Amino acid sequence: MDPDSLQLGTKNLWGWLVSLLSKHPEWLSAKVKFFLPNKDLGSGNEALELTQTVSLQLRELHAQGTATWQKFISCVCMELDVPLGLEVPLLSTWGHGDEFPSHLEADEESQSESQLHHGLKRPHQSCGSSPRPKQSRKQQLELTKRYLQLLRTSARRRYACKLLGPGQPLSSHQAYVPPILQWSRTTAPFDTQEGVITGDPKTEDGADMSIWDLFNTRAEKGPRVTVLLGKAGMGKTTLAYRLCQGWADGHLHRFQALFLFEFRQLNLVTSFLTLPQLLFDLYLSPEDGREAIFQYLQENANKVLLIFDGLEEALPSCSSKETIGPEDSGSALTLFASLCRGKLLPGCWVMATSRPGKLPACLPTEAATVHMWGFDGPRVEECVGRFFRDESLREAALAELRANRRLQSMCAVPALCHVACLCLHHLLPGSSPGQSSALLSTVTQNYVQMVLALSPHGYLDANSLLGLSELALEGLQTGKVIFSAGDIPPSILVFGLVLGLLTSFCVYTGPGHQEIGYGFTHHSLQEFFAALHLMASPKVDKNTLVRYVTLNSRWLLRTKSRLGLLDHLPTFLAGLASCACHSFLSHLMQRDEVWVGIKQAAVIQALKKLATRRLTGPKVVELCHCVSETQEAELSGLMAQSLPDQLPFHNFPLTYVDLAALTSILSHRDVPIHLDFEGCPLEPHCPEALAGCGKVENLSFKSRKCGDAFAEALSRSLPTMGSLKKLGLAGSKITARGISHLLQALPSCPHLEEVSFQDNQLKDQEVQNIVEALSCLPQLRKLDLSRNSVSMTTLLRLTKVAVTCPSVRMLQVRKDDLIFLLSPPTERAAELPGSPDLQGNASQRKEAQGRRLTLRLQNCQLTVQDVEMLIAQLQECPYLDEVDLSGNHLEDEGCRLMAEAAPQLHIAGKLDLSDNGLSEAGAHCVLSAVSTCRTLADLHISLLHKTVVLMFVPKTEEQEGTEGRVPVLDSLVPQMPSELPLHSSSIRLTHCGLQAQHLEQLCTVLRGSCNLNHLDLSGNALGDEGVTELAQQLPGLGTLQSLNLSENDLSLDTVFTLARCFSTVQWLLHVDVSFESQVIIMRGDRRARDPSAAGPSPESPAGAQSLGPGQRRSLRSFCLTECVLEPLSVIRLCKTLEKCPGPLEIKLSCGVLSDQSLDALLGHLPQLPRLSLLELNQTKLSPGSPLLLANLFSLCPRVQKVDLRSLCHVTLHFRSNEEQKGGRCGRFTGCGLSQEHMEPLCQLLRKCEDLSQLDLSANQLGDDGLRRLLECLPQVPICGSLDLSHNGISREGALCLVETLPSCPRVREASVSPGSEQSFWIHFSQQEEAEKTLRLSECSFGPEHMPRLAAGLSQAQQLTELTLTRCCLGLQDLTVLLSLVTRTEGLLSLRVEEPWVGRAGVLALLEMCTQASGDITEISISETQQQLYIRLEFPRQENPEAVALRLAHCDLGTHHSLLVRQLVEACARLQQLSLSQVNLCDVSSLLLQSLLLALSELKKFRLASCRVSSQGLAHLAFGLSHCHHLEELDLSNNQLGREDTKVLMGALEGKCWLKRLNLSNFLLGGPTLAALTEGLSHMTFLQSLCLCRNDIGDVGCYHLSKALRAATSLEELGLSYNQIGDTGAQHLAAVLPGLPELRKIDLSANGIGPAGGVQLVESLTLCKHLEELMLGYNAVGNPTALGLAHGLPQHLRVLHLPSSCLGPEGALSLGQALDGCPHVEEISLAENSLAGGVPHFRQGLPLLRHIDLVSCEIDNQTAKPLTANFALCPALEEILLSWNLLGDEAAAELARVLPRLGRLKRVDLEKNQITAHGAWLLAEGLAQVSGIQVIRLWNNPISSDMVRRLQSQEPRLDFAFFSNQPQASRGT
Repeated sequence: MDPDSLQLGTKNLWGWLVSLLSKHPEWLSAKVKFFLPNKDLGSGNEALELTQTVSLQLRELHAQGTATWQKFISCVCMELDVPLGLEVPLLSTWGHGDEFPSHLEADEESQSESQLHHGLKRPHQSCGSSPRPKQSRKQQLELTKRYLQLLRTSARRRYACKLLGPGQPLSSHQAYVPPILQWSRTTAPFDTQEGVITGDPKTEDGADMSIWDLFNTRAEKGPRVTVLLGKAGMGKTTLAYRLCQGWADGHLHRFQALFLFEFRQLNLVTSFLTLPQLLFDLYLSPEDGREAIFQYLQENANKVLLIFDGLEEALPSCSSKETIGPEDSGSALTLFASLCRGKLLPGCWVMATSRPGKLPACLPTEAATVHMWGFDGPRVEECVGRFFRDESLREAALAELRANRRLQSMCAVPALCHVACLCLHHLLPGSSPGQSSALLSTVTQNYVQMVLALSPHGYLDANSLLGLSELALEGLQTGKVIFSAGDIPPSILVFGLVLGLLTSFCVYTGPGHQEIGYGFTHHSLQEFFAALHLMASPKVDKNTLVRYVTLNSRWLLRTKSRLGLLDHLPTFLAGLASCACHSFLSHLMQRDEVWVGIKQAAVIQALKKLATRRLTGPKVVELCHCVSETQEAELSGLMAQSLPDQLPFHNFPLTYVDLAALTSILSHRDVPIHLDFEGCPLEPHCPEALAGCGKVENLSFKSRKCGDAFAEALSRSLPTMGSLKKLGLAGSKITARGISHLLQALPSCPHLEEVSFQDNQLKDQEVQNIVEALSCLPQLRKLDLSRNSVSMTTLLRLTKVAVTCPSVRMLQVRKDDLIFLLSPPTERAAELPGSPDLQGNASQRKEAQGRRLTLRLQNCQLTVQDVEMLIAQLQECPYLDEVDLSGNHLEDEGCRLMAEAAPQLHIAGKLDLSDNGLSEAGAHCVLSAVSTCRTLADLHISLLHKTVVLMFVPKTEEQEGTEGRVPVLDSLVPQMPSELPLHSSSIRLTHCGLQAQHLEQLCTVLRGSCNLNHLDLSGNALGDEGVTELAQQLPGLGTLQSLNLSENDLSLDTVFTLARCFSTVQWLLHVDVSFESQVIIMRGDRRARDPSAAGPSPESPAGAQSLGPGQRRSLRSFCLTECVLEPLSVIRLCKTLEKCPGPLEIKLSCGVLSDQSLDALLGHLPQLPRLSLLELNQTKLSPGSPLLLANLFSLCPRVQKVDLRSLCHVTLHFRSNEEQKGGRCGRFTGCGLSQEHMEPLCQLLRKCEDLSQLDLSANQLGDDGLRRLLECLPQVPICGSLDLSHNGISREGALCLVETLPSCPRVREASVSPGSEQSFWIHFSQQEEAEKTLRLSECSFGPEHMPRLAAGLSQAQQLTELTLTRCCLGLQDLTVLLSLVTRTEGLLSLRVEEPWVGRAGVLALLEMCTQASGDITEISISETQQQLYIRLEFPRQENPEAVALRLAHCDLGTHHSLLVRQLVEACARLQQLSLSQVNLCDVSSLLLQSLLLALSELKKFRLASCRVSSQGLAHLAFGLSHCHHLEELDLSNNQLGREDTKVLMGALEGKCWLKRLNLSNFLLGGPTLAALTEGLSHMTFLQSLCLCRNDIGDVGCYHLSKALRAATSLEELGLSYNQIGDTGAQHLAAVLPGLPELRKIDLSANGIGPAGGVQLVESLTLCKHLEELMLGYNAVGNPTALGLAHGLPQHLRVLHLPSSCLGPEGALSLGQALDGCPHVEEISLAENSLAGGVPHFRQGLPLLRHIDLVSCEIDNQTAKPLTANFALCPALEEILLSWNLLGDEAAAELARVLPRLGRLKRVDLEKNQITAHGAWLLAEGLAQVSGIQVIRLWNNPISSDMVRRLQSQEPRLDFAFFSNQPQASRGT
């Protein structure tokens, strides 16, 4: 310690001081130069550190003596931001008292001339406008003496009368009652900074202080500024007058001169002033000697006090920070700023009064702030007692006051107290007790009664009052509070002065300019009269009135116009709107009560609107005042209910009156509320206003202004707040006295659940007293004592309390935190679900069950001795969840003691000993101490990171043998050690400096460990020697699950040595090595498997699928990355793995692998019989590597798949010897293969007999490479698919393929798109294909290519189908192609998709067809789809006689007779003609008529969605009427009128051979339907009838049913969307049994109810061949489902019942009936209520492919049996479960069943309640199956960050609004 500090008798104070001043070196240097001007401390100290320099400077200052040192310490405390905890000891140790002795006595008459001379410096230059001759010193002093005496006399005369209130006669002068004054530490300028307190800090707790103590400060130099803050009516101006009068009467001895200025008067001065002009011209002018007097004031500035009243009213200048010099002039605010900043009269005292708010920035940050709070209870009674001189009246008034709490709260404002006294003085005589105060229930009523009391003889002069009110409003609107005589009518002026409502005073408008000014006695009185004018004046309508009902923020905004003049106007308007003021207003306005009520109602309505808004804290308080003034219970209730549950009040002052208004409103609230007061200056006794407020549930105060007086007031209110559950008193100044009051009150708050006393600077005894009171609060859940001062002794006592107190759940102590968490006794028994089987009696078991204690003592400086006491305490606690002692000073011995005691402490969770100075030897002691502990779950020691954490499992659970769960989401939530399996433990000794010589001792300890499963030795120095020895010791360490040897500086040879452990260590399944990063992890099975799950795991090899139950072999994998493998290393690795039991996976990532190393690796693969997978990731290979890999097919028969991508990624799949041979796959993508590689590649692949797939996409073949490949392709035995996409193949390649097809007999299908898609696929069969399909897209053929394309098509006799899509074929090109393609025999289907097809027209397309060289058997035209389909049959058969016979029926007189002849010849064998979505002109219709007349073999005709004129329809109908052999007719979706429909119906006559008829969307009226039914009665061969959307109705259904009796061959019936209703359903039900061949029926959306549904299903049970039943969108309900369940058709394949009003009962019976149905493929029960209606399948549905359960109210409980049923449906491809109530539990069930659904492709879970946890479960389930394409999860509660993370792991999870479902791979 510093020797000086020893000498001074301090221990830490010197160090604190040095640390503080090291942050302010420049300030310290300036002070040193000031106090030691002749010493140079800078030379020679440049090399010293900053703290050493500061210490040297402090020693020099201290050596100068006590006086200098004390002055320096005062400067430190005043000028720097010194923490209070440092400031108090500094001043108490080194500070001193009052340093400002008076030079002049207060009474100048008793002064001697020598005293006047004392302190005078050299004469100052004269000031003023004109210089005067220099006077003698004696004359100057005499002039000064006379002026100072004149100041006192003037003040005594001026301010004695100003202490009177409104209407109070001089004879009733009363003694002044001072308000509550409270110091504050900070000011509130715009650029707020916490300043240094300049008052006595002891007064901050709210204790009373005298007004004469306002200037008792320790400031010695610089400005001495005090700001007095108080709300309107608190008596700020009265206090200023009182100070002036007191000074004149001899108080305030320190001041020789006092000046008082009011900004409301200074604002009238428009010219700039100098300081002498301000003092002498605007206050009191001396008789003579201005310059001498001003010079004296300057030289004795510390004895001059200037008071500025109403700072908030000051008009701002251009800059509030602007200052001027002694000679300059400026505005009043500029002069004030210069005085505050010390630029004028340096050292003078300045006091300003202001309302709270944002003050000008000119105030210095070190200014002292004093809050003025008005009256408390005793002061109110004192004020009332002094007002009434008569004893009986005084007692009566006090009785009225005590009986009326509302009146008492209003009297807390001194101005209102005076008004109330005046009213009581008027009302009490002659009134019964309680009657007087009933008339004074609001502020407004007080003012009303005051006006009545001041009116002579009770006469109310309405005209004068209205005139005065108009004056008041005009003044507020123009910002005027001082009026001249010309502003006020004489009669009004006399009225106001006589009644005491107005006051007169002298006003200075400039130097030498003086006049009489008038103003209202108080500003609130002006606001009252302004409100009275708004309510009473007929000139003010209700719309204008409502505009004044606004709420203003408490912060005063400083703009050029003064705001805040209308603050209380809304409150008075609300008061005048009350019923109590109704008669007063009626009398005043001389209007009827209706007119008055309209205005009052308008104000009430405006307040109602405000009451329902979200408001800030200040506006809430203001609205509370307004609503309370109205006395409207309904309005109070509306506001109370509209308040938010959390109501914050931040950073604005609150008084007793404010909280009383808030409490009044809350009394009308039904639900609890939380009140939060933070940073609010609070009146010390304001908590008393909360008494009886039963709706406050949470109450929080956080303010340095709260002290013992505040705590005492709060303690009186707490017992009356019956709903209080949370109490917070933080950051206050309460001491032991305040705490004692609160502790006495807390037992009376039985519902308290949380108490916070944080940051209150409490000492040990107070903390102990609080903690001892825990037993008195039975419901307490949390006690927060953070940021208080607690010693180590007290801390250990607290731990004793935590251990012994049965309700304590946690004690957390960390640096500044000290928190108790408790559980009420009524809930302790319910915390643990079961009763553990503990040893001992029943009471001990019960106690163990209830106690779950967490103890955290972090960074508490605990030592070994403390730990011994702590262990003794903890042994008394039967059940500990967690003990955290991190960050202490336990060292080796303390950690050892805790580790040895841990098994006896019954710790069920964590013991944390981190950061306690543990050494290597200590680590071994800790390990030895706990290695045999049977409850140890995890031990983690890292000396580098100072980590020592022990995790335990409950002993009782470990004895029961329960197994812990293994977390499913390894990557989402880190697995907590407490969640490890209870039968296993983990030991992590990381970064502990372990070497090879430590292994023997370590292994000895580990062999004795209980159930060791995880061992982590990473970050040590074992090296090759140590790891080799450890590998030998591994078999003796038991069954581990993982071993981490990372960062141990291992060589590659040692890594290979670890691979040998596969054959010696049974538990070892995976070795993962990142060589360069030195990450080496050896582990067993990664996660637990579900033994009931069918199918292999994602890690199992392909061969494992064939193993039976109990025979599955464990997969082993060796992963080596970040290394360079030379050929010798590869050989050694392979030899090492030869004896590894299988299946085996090898994953390598080598950066670069040479051909020699790759050849060596591939050459040794046959010697690895158990290898199932080989991966080379991120390993760059040479361009020749594809040929090496292709040779592997012949080199190793076990190779199933070779996958090479971009010469960087290789995957080789192997099949086991037990597997049957299957298709093999070769994939060489992005490998740079070109023309020269094709021949050697094909030669190698020729040896692969069972090659099924070959992928050569993304290479560089080009057209030449393709030609070479096609030449060699016949010799390659490929039987699956060949992918040549993205190889730069052009149109030439497509033509080459067409020409090569005849030489490739096994080609089944080919698809070429050389355009933007760059797609090229060829599919093969194992045998020669008789029919081939070719698709060409975007080939850009021109006319010159047609001969070559036609020649190729003619040669490819087996090509039966050709599709040309967007190949730039024009109409002429296609005509040429059709004419050139010739074959000897066979069929050719040509489909053309070109944009011009939609524009060419039917006529042109038919004309083109006539050029075909073969017979046309089928024509299909779709203009919308831009498709033309032609089917040709070769050779063309000529029969002139038949053609002539057909032409005889045609109208050859038309203009198109030649075209008709050509069409008849080309289409002589046409069997199908389809026209879809075309526009038929009349010419085309006539042509089609002629064609139809000649088509004797036409079987199918389709005219769907076409536009045809009536004339054209007539032509078509005529032609169709002669097609007697038609078997299929489709006339659906045409836009026809009723007449057109009749024409078409006529074409049905004679169609007795018709098998399929589709007339959907027809207008089937009465006659049309009759014609249809007549035709249907003759169609005995009809198999399919579709009449959807024909508006048939029940009557039409009756006629249709009769016609269907003849259709005994009918198989399909479609009648959806016809509104047949129950009646029509009954008609159908009568017919259905007569349709024995019926297989499909669609009756969706027909308005069928339960009655019709029941009859339908009864009839359908008789249709033995029914396969598809669709009854959706009918309200058939449960009865229909029950009927269907009883007679379910045995061949049913499709069942659609969406939106059918099914409930759980119907769904359950239907599900039970479906169980085991062998043919069901599709089920839809969407939009029904299935909650609880899902049965448990026993047999399942073996062929079910699609199930739709969208919006079925399925929740987690229902999902369990549902997902179990899915497992019994192995053919499922699509599951739709969107818009349900599924959560994470359902996701878990679904994820568990996904691996069993091998054919599943899509799952829709949109709009459910699945979180990120459930999505991760689904991702894990997806990882085990490859066939699922997508799981839709849009609109589930998952954050966007988690969505990105999930999709990065599993892209098949789709969260988008539009589906991103991947396309199925082509060719599969």
